Amino acid sequence: MSTHMETHTIHPVPQAHRHGRVADLFSVWFSANMTLLTVVTGALGPAVFGLSLIWSVLALVLGNVVVAVFMALHAAQGPRLGVPQMVQSRGQFGVYGSVPIILLVVLMYIGFAASNCVVGGEALAHVLPVFQGSRGVWLIAVLTLLPCMMGYRAIHVCSRLASWISIVAVIYAIGCGLGGFSRTLLADMHGTVAGFFGAFSVSALWQIAYAPYVSDSSRYLPDEAGSGRQAFWATYGGTVIGAVLPMVLGSLLSLSYPSLPLAGALSLTGGHMGNIVLLVLALAIPLANAMSVYCGALCSLTLVQTFWPSWRAGLWGRLVMTVLLLGAALVMSLGMVGDFLKAYTSFLDVLMAVLVPWTAINLCDYYLLRHGEYDVMAFFRADGGPYGRFNLPVVLIYLLGVLVELPFMKTGPYTGPLVEALHGVDISWIVSLLVTAVVYYLWVRRCDGVRA
Repeated sequence: MSTHMETHTIHPVPQAHRHGRVADLFSVWFSANMTLLTVVTGALGPAVFGLSLIWSVLALVLGNVVVAVFMALHAAQGPRLGVPQMVQSRGQFGVYGSVPIILLVVLMYIGFAASNCVVGGEALAHVLPVFQGSRGVWLIAVLTLLPCMMGYRAIHVCSRLASWISIVAVIYAIGCGLGGFSRTLLADMHGTVAGFFGAFSVSALWQIAYAPYVSDSSRYLPDEAGSGRQAFWATYGGTVIGAVLPMVLGSLLSLSYPSLPLAGALSLTGGHMGNIVLLVLALAIPLANAMSVYCGALCSLTLVQTFWPSWRAGLWGRLVMTVLLLGAALVMSLGMVGDFLKAYTSFLDVLMAVLVPWTAINLCDYYLLRHGEYDVMAFFRADGGPYGRFNLPVVLIYLLGVLVELPFMKTGPYTGPLVEALHGVDISWIVSLLVTAVVYYLWVRRCDGVRA
């Protein structure tokens, strides 16, 4: 692994410093998905939404295939603009208007890192009892620190290695699980429409939640003809295949061993090799965590730079912010131990509400209105240049995107008034995606603020 420490942070990466291959994005997003947390998400199909294997797998596959399109569209922004994803949000919301969105995304990064620590710690404790209690959580956090601090290049190098190891482990586990199933389990087709759309939405959200990460991992690529299109396909292929395989495994395990925790079920797959598979997926978690904390550090530096425009964040700023965010994730993870599934599903519900309208505005602005043309240096000006300090209409459109979800939302103790008429199906994120994009597009066209 390269010992090079990344020194660029949130400011534009000069063309002379661009490097890497578009194909590397495939391994980055493939390995980021090949973790136990993705397996847990796949297990929600049968465990939470009451689906049979066939319906669960179909819902999870469709959710990833369809919604990963939106996630991968963000990848093209990295080579073109050369800045982290949330810095680019200043182009829609204004310098100060983007602050609440960035703050929510930082909390999202901490939540994912904490969830990964819990799942990884439980898996380590199952294979190696010495890591019982909080010890496994601490080890995952410590292992997260090195690639996260080294930065972009180290994460890419580790991703290539992790991709090969994890795919062998997951395919082996899926093969063993299918081989041990009874025909009646495979032939079972129980489930509900609401359950199907619930599982579909979970896998869709899994991809949407990556949207604030995406250009962070592509911003070092050279801005060449076709680089945006290639970045899209490499990212799309990596994230879909990387997510579908472990989610299928999660559905298999949930139906095969419904009374066992996930780690225990996976350890029984393939005899003695089950513990090895479990250990491989547990040790892949620090890499996915490194991406969350690394991107969270960039977002946090963006927040600081908003209120201190003359400051140019460097290596030490990124390292300090990395340690602070990882510490926050560790504290949260220790609080989640013992009631993880409930805490995780509630976390996903919150993500659904806040991320969908943001991605609708961002993609509509980049692809349909500005066609990728931005004054990147204005993102860092105190007055925001042509984008201003606070774009109140766009903030209000974002809030509208959140509010239109409420009547259609079914989450935890809250059920929207229109859910019953839809037979229990939660379509809140679809409504938000469409309403937010249409309203934003029409408002910008009416104001003649950008060339459409």
